[in-house]
Amino acid sequence: MQKSIGNKVNCAVFISGTGTNLNCIIKNAKKKFFPIKVSLVISNKSDAFGLNYAKKNNIPTKVFSSLNMKSFEKKTLEELRRKKIKFICLAGFMKILSKKFIKKFGYNIINIHPSLLPKYKGLNTHFRVLKNKEKISGCTVHYISSKLDSGKIILQKKVKVKNNDTSISLQRRILKQEHILYPEAIKTIFS
Repeated sequence: MQKSIGNKVNCAVFISGTGTNLNCIIKNAKKKFFPIKVSLVISNKSDAFGLNYAKKNNIPTKVFSSLNMKSFEKKTLEELRRKKIKFICLAGFMKILSKKFIKKFGYNIINIHPSLLPKYKGLNTHFRVLKNKEKISGCTVHYISSKLDSGKIILQKKVKVKNNDTSISLQRRILKQEHILYPEAIKTIFS
């Protein structure tokens, strides 16, 4: 376990989209006793809305195309070393990092997923939950491994599925819980 003793651990957050979980992590990182500092935001999409949260909070950003993942990972690792990053949070980052990247980085990488893993790995989670008439869904924060959504689970939060739920209504309710769960999971890792 990586401890935060006095100094906060330098963290990079990887995003591909809206960045609401990034925004939530940034807000928590400003608190005195929160164990990490968001020192870098990396995106594989130059138009990712989440980059605005980083800019508003004066956090350096880097955008690297992921059309060639080898090149993306090489540039990203160089940037992580330059910024002395010792922890990564994936927050709506829509690419799978290679085993080589994970090994070369050498520190913890965590992700949030909108289901109760190991159920419903991958995409279109809410649609599949509703199609299978599940009564409960939720979200999971887990360590990443080179297999999609398969790393060791850190924390989970359950959300009841309502009879009148659509993919969008379920997604909104789960996202609210993600914003609570992600900071809790970060604190758990460093406690």
